[in-house]
Amino acid sequence: MPEVHFAQALQTHVNCPPQRVAGATVREALEAAFAAAPRLRGYVLDEHGGLRHHVAVFVDGKALADRSLAAPVAAQSRIHVIQALSGG
Repeated sequence: MPEVHFAQALQTHVNCPPQRVAGATVREALEAAFAAAPRLRGYVLDEHGGLRHHVAVFVDGKALADRSLAAPVAAQSRIHVIQALSGG
């Protein structure tokens, strides 16, 4: 089962320790994590279910290019959800 980690910045708002969840895609894994911490959904996804602009997702150390969250994950994958940095 993939393991989902949420950045410390998110943990200050919602209790969301790392957790192993069921899911074959990033979206499925995140939905399983949201089941354990429903308030987290609003910090990560927008009102249309898309990934918020200020959030980045990494799967096994690689930035997720597909913001639809449809990317597959393996049973041993590690998913990290963090605040994206922007500016110049």
